[in-house]
Amino acid sequence: MTLRRFAGLGALLSLATPGLAMADEAVLNSGDTAWMLVSTALVLFMTIPGLALFYGGMVRSKNILSVMMQCFAITGLISLLWVIYGYSLAFDVSGMEKGVTNLHSFVGGLSRAFLQGLSHDGLTSATALFPESVFITFQMTFAIITPALIVGAFAERMKFSAMLIFSGLWFTLVYAPIAHMVWSGDGGLMWDWGVLDFAGGTVVHINAGVAGLVAALVLGKRKGYPTTPMAPHNLGYTLVGAAMLWVGWFGFNAGSAAAANGTAGMAMLTTQIATAAAAMGWMFAEWIAHGKPSALGIASGVVAGLVAITPAAGTVGPMGALIIGIAAGVLCFFAATSLKRKLGYDDSLDAFGVHGIGGIIGALLTGVFAAPALGGFGTVEDIAAQVAIQFKGVGLTVIYTAVVSFVILKVLDLVMGLRVTEEEETVGLDLAQHNERGYNL
Repeated sequence: MTLRRFAGLGALLSLATPGLAMADEAVLNSGDTAWMLVSTALVLFMTIPGLALFYGGMVRSKNILSVMMQCFAITGLISLLWVIYGYSLAFDVSGMEKGVTNLHSFVGGLSRAFLQGLSHDGLTSATALFPESVFITFQMTFAIITPALIVGAFAERMKFSAMLIFSGLWFTLVYAPIAHMVWSGDGGLMWDWGVLDFAGGTVVHINAGVAGLVAALVLGKRKGYPTTPMAPHNLGYTLVGAAMLWVGWFGFNAGSAAAANGTAGMAMLTTQIATAAAAMGWMFAEWIAHGKPSALGIASGVVAGLVAITPAAGTVGPMGALIIGIAAGVLCFFAATSLKRKLGYDDSLDAFGVHGIGGIIGALLTGVFAAPALGGFGTVEDIAAQVAIQFKGVGLTVIYTAVVSFVILKVLDLVMGLRVTEEEETVGLDLAQHNERGYNL
């Protein structure tokens, strides 16, 4: 396998259908299977309970259940849509041909809808020796967390019904096509360009971050923002959630090696280094700028580092990870504070400032530090050329996501309305949308 995310998911999945000779000759590797089972559980752990707690602690007490409920509902919704058609749209490689740009370059077909062709013992491929059922579930957890991340941008003001429909449409029209273009292998548009994205810098983080920014702009600011204090109600929850994200991210990144091998080990190491560096980078930047380091700051720095190393984890070396982490911690701090204040948008929990900006930083620096000349383990020989390719991939992701997300939101706003009433926002979404309270009076 190469280091380009599962050796090219298209190459793997072309062998996944039961009955193909190479898949029939392959023998399940119990070690790889065990690692992928653990990684899958770790990535799901990132959304529930990790992200639910991380976001839940940052909102006001009257909205904690609404945010956590959104994370749980998205987990259920996307799981079902993934089985019905999402897996097929993202990873159906029938009709794809290397270097040929057509509809299949942008999105898969429906030959695997309802998981047609899946057998009990079918392997992912002759080189990734674990069941396709595990691969399907692993990729499902990525599809789950991506729209859940967007929740942080519009927290405390979107209708629950609108959130559900937006999440389903966004998953269908944005997530699945981007995943296909980047990860489906030869014939996928950004794969053929040579974009490096080991575990989801473009597919997950830039995608979610940009959609979050668009959602925040379309919905408008929360009532009273920015003059009314909107401090997090329970930073203990946020720190616990950040810790769960940190641990779960080893499944996200090291699991993307698709085997219990050296690539997984290096991805685990680089993930830890970058995360620690970003946490310290954010903490010291905040200390210098504001006079004191904060618990919210270090938790945010942790997530920024995890985001930035995601596209690079399998191809950069330890020192590259260190630099990526520091850059992400410092730059995301300024994006989530100075930039947001200057531009005046209300990204409630900094989905764009951390995931959008962090994803862009990581995607671009992957093109630099994947080079063996700088201690990387990729195949990059011309750094400038690879950075240009990475920039092209980032640009397409940003533009496509922004435009389609905007259209989805505007249509939904016309059809059913996106935002709760001012009275409901004042009361809090826990009571207004779910008739429950997440706190004691």
